[in-house]
Amino acid sequence: MRFIEEVVVDEFLPTVRSMLAEDLRERGFTQLEVADALGISQSAVSKYAAGDVARHDRIVADERVLDLVERVGEGLASGDLTPVGALVEIEVLIRQLEEGDLLADLHEEAMPALADADVEFSVHDPDSGLRERERVLTSVRRGLRTLTNASGFAGLIPNVGANVAECLADAATVDDVAAVPGRLVDVKGRAMVPGEPEFGVSEHVATVLLAAREGGAAVRGAVNLRYDPETVAALGESHPTVEFDAERPTREAVADAVSAADLPADADGVVVYQTGAVGVEPIVYVLAPTAAGAARIVRGLL
Repeated sequence: MRFIEEVVVDEFLPTVRSMLAEDLRERGFTQLEVADALGISQSAVSKYAAGDVARHDRIVADERVLDLVERVGEGLASGDLTPVGALVEIEVLIRQLEEGDLLADLHEEAMPALADADVEFSVHDPDSGLRERERVLTSVRRGLRTLTNASGFAGLIPNVGANVAECLADAATVDDVAAVPGRLVDVKGRAMVPGEPEFGVSEHVATVLLAAREGGAAVRGAVNLRYDPETVAALGESHPTVEFDAERPTREAVADAVSAADLPADADGVVVYQTGAVGVEPIVYVLAPTAAGAARIVRGLL
């Protein structure tokens, strides 16, 4: 008797860890850094590097595994993907391959009687909320890196600070929006990030993002900037711009303004802004399908 979990432990994980270790080493990681990233010992990394761990040829050749190794390796190397995020990505692929796919086939080869048995391997949902949350956090990190590495971005930060945010697909409240706790601020010409992205930590930018979605904008990511007519004009050359009334409650004002704008169906982003009111700083919000996408639009200004 052999369980499919044994196929995962004995065949899949050693193969994928070996491939990831090789990928990270090629990206310049030391053995210690590889060990830390993968949560394994340095001696295990040494065995992988020396080819002392057998790889399963069918797993190595699978395009989805190759894509996973490339995606996770790049994410770990850039810092866009945490070890937890990498674990989630690997776990999800395992569940997919168990569902009547590669791992199920290998299991049936190990247990031929299963091929004729009426058995279903229904396990974890590949489209789990955990996976989506990790992907949103990864997108916010990528957007942050795009902006903080861009010369001149600090000059676009408003007095109240900037943020980079992205929401879940079915977001309803600020708790469904990931952003930087606190806000990005200009410190001697550099944008300083106070902490790692989290969900539920940016009420203001999250409110604007959610309101724009209510108004019909197909967006999930946002970056807010210092208001300047020239900035709005530059952004308006490639994206619809929508002004809202700063004297009204933000969520209502943004939703109504976006709804009335009748945005093009193919718009890959929208710019909403307000020109200020008593005690309210004028601000521009760049909205896009992802946080990383919004950051790229902003970078185009620099």
